[in-house]
Amino acid sequence: MFLLGCLDALLFGGALTVYGVLFLPVCVLTGLWVRAGDVLTAPVVVPIAFAVGLVPAVDGQGGLLGRLMGLFTGLATQAGWLYLGTLLAGVIGLVRRAQWVRARRRRT
Repeated sequence: MFLLGCLDALLFGGALTVYGVLFLPVCVLTGLWVRAGDVLTAPVVVPIAFAVGLVPAVDGQGGLLGRLMGLFTGLATQAGWLYLGTLLAGVIGLVRRAQWVRARRRRT
């Protein structure tokens, strides 16, 4: 997400809608690629990745405090993308977990 945030800042001037749209496939891939034993951690990691990637994408002026203000504003205004991505990763994780438990029960 950090690299996507840098790419968004470079190509689109930090358009947060573009960043949000790029965030959704990352959430789906996170839900699909995480190890079977760690599928329930996907909804925890995704919001952290969103915040880390938002750092280069926000328009923070005025040093550290300006960057922090831009980050908080970005988190507040882009919460819909954050919630949707977290929901996607969570649902995919739950479905994968249910399949894993069902397959384990069949073996025993």
